[in-house]
Amino acid sequence: MVGMPTGETLRFAAEEAARGERLDVFLAGRVPDLSRSRVQRLIADGRATVDGRPAKANHRVQPGERVELAVPAPEPAAAAPEAIPLDVVYEDAEVVVVNKPRGMVVHPAVGNWRGTLVNALLARCGDLPGVGGEARPGIVHRLDKDTSGVMVAAKTDRAHASLARQIRDRTAGRKYLALVHGNVAADRGLIDAPLGRHRTDRKKMAVDPERGREARTEFTVRERFAGFTLVECRLQTGRTHQIRVHMAYIGHPVVGDPKYGPKKAPFAIAGQALHAAELAFRHPASGEELAFTAPLPPDMAAILAKLRARR
Repeated sequence: MVGMPTGETLRFAAEEAARGERLDVFLAGRVPDLSRSRVQRLIADGRATVDGRPAKANHRVQPGERVELAVPAPEPAAAAPEAIPLDVVYEDAEVVVVNKPRGMVVHPAVGNWRGTLVNALLARCGDLPGVGGEARPGIVHRLDKDTSGVMVAAKTDRAHASLARQIRDRTAGRKYLALVHGNVAADRGLIDAPLGRHRTDRKKMAVDPERGREARTEFTVRERFAGFTLVECRLQTGRTHQIRVHMAYIGHPVVGDPKYGPKKAPFAIAGQALHAAELAFRHPASGEELAFTAPLPPDMAAILAKLRARR
């Protein structure tokens, strides 16, 4: 399984488990950031081959076949600066660290072209265009729209390369706090479960041992309540929706997350009770070890206060 390609030819060898799968299903399951409809359009454009010959979306894959998909580089989508207030935790000539509010999308995309963190950063740091590309200038890691907390953006190419390398090599530390349903029995643990795009709902991720990419989340119980547990999560990998899917996988979905848990939240909260509480990295220029924290959003703090009062 691979991430979002950018102007390259992806190559796969069909395994026995894929016998009889439609070609579009086979490819969509191995490229999680491409929707099945996008894969079908690429196939229709003649960009998919099986054993070197053009193939149709309904081709039934057989073990041992060599499947290739040529994915064109996306057209850059330049974002527009917008004067949106930001909670800046730290800033210098190389980096800017912000406490992202719940409800803010990190970068422009279909359905969210305005009001994103990137739009706000471009207004604040006018020299960002080109750092990391026009589509996501300065962005080296993301938080889901409804996840709050601390994150860093790069202001120079040097910073972008350094931070991206630290996140890729897992030398940057990221700690999250999550309020989850139920009583997590173990005081601590490691969830080691590969993640991939959900096979029927392309807007969701799912544990997929056969096709998923490696994904590991460490968790430690911080507080226990009647029917709920506050856990600290540390990422060993950085997959889409990783904490949310992993906690749901072990039977403890994040409170307020209708995508992977109960449709109705038990508390008044606009989004999942998941917060990026701490971020640590080495400064791209000085090499100094830096660590930053962000306080819990008011609604999540209020929920915890209510739960503590019930004990």
